[in-house]
Amino acid sequence: MGKKKIVVIGGGAAGFFSAIQIAELHPDWEISILEKTTKILSKVKVSGGGRCNVTHACPDVELLLKKYPRGARFLKKAFYQFATKNTIAWFAKNGVSLHTEKDGRMFPTTNNSETIIECLLNKVKEYKIQVLLNHEVVDVVKQNVQDDANANASTTIHTSQRFAITVSNNTTIHADAICMATGGMLKASSFEWLIRLGHSIVEPVPSLFTFNTSDKTITSLMGVAVDNASIQWAGNKHIEKGPLLITHWGMSGPAAIKLSAWCAREMAAVNYEGQIIINWVPTYTEQSLKMEWINFRLDFGKREMGSKNPFNLPNRLWHYFLQAAAINTSLKWADLKSTQQQILIQHLVRTTLPIKGKTTFKEEFVTCGGVELNEIEASTMESKLIPGLHFAGEMMDVDGITGGFNFQHAWTSGWIAAQHMGQMA
Repeated sequence: MGKKKIVVIGGGAAGFFSAIQIAELHPDWEISILEKTTKILSKVKVSGGGRCNVTHACPDVELLLKKYPRGARFLKKAFYQFATKNTIAWFAKNGVSLHTEKDGRMFPTTNNSETIIECLLNKVKEYKIQVLLNHEVVDVVKQNVQDDANANASTTIHTSQRFAITVSNNTTIHADAICMATGGMLKASSFEWLIRLGHSIVEPVPSLFTFNTSDKTITSLMGVAVDNASIQWAGNKHIEKGPLLITHWGMSGPAAIKLSAWCAREMAAVNYEGQIIINWVPTYTEQSLKMEWINFRLDFGKREMGSKNPFNLPNRLWHYFLQAAAINTSLKWADLKSTQQQILIQHLVRTTLPIKGKTTFKEEFVTCGGVELNEIEASTMESKLIPGLHFAGEMMDVDGITGGFNFQHAWTSGWIAAQHMGQMA
């Protein structure tokens, strides 16, 4: 096997991991990472509030696949090759131990993203991988260069350079294989050269965002958080449960952000205008809460409603619900009228809020959309249209909910692309 030249386009998690994995297989190969900006691993740096949410403690592949609104079927073959346990083992082998938080998110034990960045940079240095900043790719041309078939044994055989990559400073870089790992696309037109090569791109739209509401009564409770609520986009069957946070612009917290991933394309289509439905007490339905209310009246009959909140909801939120049902905080539980009771139950299990717009986390920007998955071979990450062209990370039409799932896809796809490129004859 001759010495090969590999170019990885994109200096993020997927790009670095892929380059390192190729170098681990072939330390003598010439490997370059092209990054269009002056910053590398920028998402790694800011992820998880600067702690880097490396992956999620989810050893069960079938369970892991349920965390990807788009691309789950495609990832099935991939995760059976390299998944969470492999990520943990690779980082451990390279001096980085991870710890698991109670919600399953995994961080370096240092709780500092610089630990992950240093690990990746040390490997790049160890394998002498070239990192070229300010190298934006503007064109890639497939070359059909044949090796000299008549070369005899005494002649040095030069391997074919399959691709000519033109970067923004008008220089051309040649490569035997390419791994595209440029992260989430902002718009399909950013990759015209990919379209010229015959690939289709699913128009990218934002994923992982919070909801803006025009209801000023609820936003007056900004800062109030509920440990477990369920949230749904009206008209969509998907219900997300988890912590919810009221902000000065609307609704945030893990449950809201996860829901945004599941409804990303649908919400983009209506310009982020519609309604969300919140159940603040998701262990109850309207019917079961009505039944439970009989016990509340018996247990708390002489207590004032403002002082006794049986759901462990924040006091400000409980008082907000009482006010919405026109219930005086000094009213005794036993004296609650059935009409007021019904309104209160409705607010608890089905608060409907008008949504108008979204707020996106600029640092942790995630898109759904990207290169069409039916044009990529899932077991190798190689283009079905252009042999030698591979993909890794978010530039494919794959995205996960918040919690380390997008990074896990980056490590997995980067590793698989590297294994396949490493087998080149």
